[in-house]
Formats: sequence, C-alpha cells, structure tokens
Amino acid sequence: MEGLIELFLQPATWAALVTLIAMEVVLGIDNLVFISILTNKLPDGQRQKARRIGISLALLMRLGLLATVAFIVTLVKPVIELFGQAFSWRDIILIAGGLFLVWKATKEIHHNVDPAPNEDVFNTGQAVMSFGAAITQIIILDLVFSIDSIITAVGMTDHVPIMVVAVIVAVFCMLLAATPLADFIEANPTVVMLALGFLLMIGMTLIAEGFGTHVPKGYVYAAMAFSVLVEVLNIMSRRAKRRREGKDN
Repeated sequence: MEGLIELFLQPATWAALVTLIAMEVVLGIDNLVFISILTNKLPDGQRQKARRIGISLALLMRLGLLATVAFIVTLVKPVIELFGQAFSWRDIILIAGGLFLVWKATKEIHHNVDPAPNEDVFNTGQAVMSFGAAITQIIILDLVFSIDSIITAVGMTDHVPIMVVAVIVAVFCMLLAATPLADFIEANPTVVMLALGFLLMIGMTLIAEGFGTHVPKGYVYAAMAFSVLVEVLNIMSRRAKRRREGKDN
C-alpha cells in the first residue's frame, strides 16, 4: 500500500497516467462507434441495456488482460511464419478482427444503399437483429480492441496500477458518450454511412497492423476528424436550408 501511495506521489506517474488516459480514450473511439451502430439496430427498449453490457464487457476484458500482463507480452512473440512473414497471436487476432469489421461494415453499407433489400449472402433483409446476436458481435470486437488497448498500455508504462486507473477512466468516458453518440448517429442518417466508412478504415488498419505495416494512429484519427468536420458543416447547411424553406412557406 505504501509503495502504491509513493508511486502516485511522483509527478512522472501523473504525466504517464494523463498520457495513457488520453491514448485509451482515443483507442476507445473505435470500439464505441461499432457499439453505437450495432445497438441502433436493436428495438428501442434494448439499446441502452446492450450498450451498457457491451461497454461493461470491454472493461472486464481489459482488466482481465491486465491481470495477465506476463501472458500479454507473449502475444507479440511470433508463433507462425507464412511466405517469409512472421505472425504473433496479436497479429492473428488483429487480422481476424479487421476482416470481421470489413465484413460487418460492407454488410451494413449494402443494406443502406440497396433500394430493395433481399435475402442474400449479407442477409440484408434483417433490419433488426436479436439482442443475443448484437452482444455476441460486440464481444468479438471488444476482445480485439481490448488486446490492442492493453498491449499499447503495456508499451507505455511498466506500472499495472497506472494501467488499471487509465482503463477504468477511459471506459467510464465511453459509458458517458455511448448514448449521445448513438442518438446522434440515429438522428442523422448520413452520419451512419460516415461511421460505417470509419469502420471500414479501422478494419483495414487492423489488417495492415496484423501484417506488420504500422499505420500511425494520428493519421487515421486526423482523417476521421476532418470527415466529421465536413459532415457537421453539411448538417448545418441542411438545417439552414430547411429554415429558409420554412420562412418562405
């Protein structure tokens, strides 16, 4: 206990904690966008419950992984080599998660642009998914994002208490932002397509990372921020146009 108090009395500890919290919050955005899109396909009465369960599972997975830091370190060691490329368990998980995200985003985009949805390989005719199916898909992506998040945390600090505090704060921020983000996406149909585009980009980024190509996160989030800014301007333009039309009428 004394060692823990001494740790948090050091200025370097707080600097590391603030940096790690910021990093975890940014990494949680990907997770949150996916949860928001997925839960919006549920009936109204189940959405908030699904979001809370999904984010709670994300917290439990992250804390569970932190309890096995020694195991986490082994995930970055190569376990298989194909065509001269070595792959670790982390790489395999990132590639699988990226492929799942690309498939999921493609399916949802197909559903949104198809003027006459029908039963096909994407199963786009199912407008509302079951609660169990939503939670299952959230668990799959929670696992992928949690492993990426914890490996990032391990690379930034050696102190598990700092990691635990940072993860709890970041997930709490996700919990606060979940409903407003989901409501905003639901209220603005064009934002849905933008968010699905984000999922495609995030999925391809995960696949690239799995194949050993590092994609600086700053570039990815800068592109996302610019796209959001353009969409906000579009929303403001449409609202101004509706107000003008209302006055003319």
